[in-house]
Amino acid sequence: MTAKFSFPARGLYAISQTDHRTLDAIVADVEAVLRGGAQVVQYRDKNPHDTEALASRLVMLCHDYKVPLLINDNAALAAQVGADGVHLGKDDGDIGPARALLGPQAIIGVSCYDSLERALLAQSQGASYVAFGRFFPSHSKPLAAPAQLETLQQAKAVINLPIVAIGGILPDNGAGLLAAGADVLAVIGGLFDDGLPEQSALAFKPLFL
Repeated sequence: MTAKFSFPARGLYAISQTDHRTLDAIVADVEAVLRGGAQVVQYRDKNPHDTEALASRLVMLCHDYKVPLLINDNAALAAQVGADGVHLGKDDGDIGPARALLGPQAIIGVSCYDSLERALLAQSQGASYVAFGRFFPSHSKPLAAPAQLETLQQAKAVINLPIVAIGGILPDNGAGLLAAGADVLAVIGGLFDDGLPEQSALAFKPLFL
């Protein structure tokens, strides 16, 4: 598999909100955040239903906007639908098998939580980006352990990949994460909770100017 689009060096990373929503509603919401300026989209679905159909639609939609679509947790699904890559948590397998399946150009991101050691290992194994968080209380990840700004600062000094921050991020708290060392802000509830995803995405734009 060859990724059609690369992971952004800076910008807004939209992660889908799928619970209790129809496929059409999810696709419409993702298109709204793409109009609002999202630079990368992840299909995340913790209660999956019709995953292949939805993932295929999201790949086509994101590629229409020249934006990469990543699949959370599932490298096999990413390969099946022609997504640009996969995001791996601590229980989702290793980079090596995902890279072997998806190819050298695929985007492979790794959740590092609050662990600089995990990020350094991911970098050495060929990750495309590393993600830290959660930084603020989050409805999407209510039980996730908190991450510290100091971890972003330390990562910035030794990680040569895009650094993603996630967890309860809003336009009014994202600036501090970028100042500490994050390059990309990954957002779920801050984009979709209020039912105005395009406007919510647009509200993040000033942070990246």
